[in-house]
Amino acid sequence: MGRRPLATRAEVAEHINVPVGTLEQWAHRGVGPRYVRVGRHARYQWADVDAWLEAQEKRPSSNPQDAA
Repeated sequence: MGRRPLATRAEVAEHINVPVGTLEQWAHRGVGPRYVRVGRHARYQWADVDAWLEAQEKRPSSNPQDAA
């Protein structure tokens, strides 16, 4: 069974392994995955969540000074 097109904060929080409160704080600060309001409710498109996760990927530096 595939994912629904819109996810709740609880579903996204579970998916990325953070508390729901963290998503709420990120939304307030304007960081984190994009979301839409459906009435009073925040909903996330899975494509936006996946794109945000990819953008968070950190690659190891080849510069030894960066490790300091």
